[in-house]
Amino acid sequence: MSFFISDAMAQAAGGGSGAPGLEGLILPIGLIIMLYFLMIRPQMKRQKEHRKLVETLAKGDEVQTEGGLMGKISDLGENFAKVEIAEGVEVKIRRQAISAIMPKGTLKEL
Repeated sequence: MSFFISDAMAQAAGGGSGAPGLEGLILPIGLIIMLYFLMIRPQMKRQKEHRKLVETLAKGDEVQTEGGLMGKISDLGENFAKVEIAEGVEVKIRRQAISAIMPKGTLKEL
């Protein structure tokens, strides 16, 4: 049955090091650093920018929601905003659902 398994020659005792040292940790540490710079850091930056956008909302701003609605803010509360999407039609949405502040006059072009 030795034709399935090749014969191995035993090494002399003390020929190699026992456990991998610092060399074994370089790859996992490098992968964690790459993960941080490629995935975690950009996401934290986007969250910080969105939080700043939500805090700077003001009455009369023309906004776009995450769902694609566009309108003008008619009332602001602590957690909610009323957005006028058509003349006489207002919807109440969460402030966090606003994804962008549009330049003034954008709604008139539509």
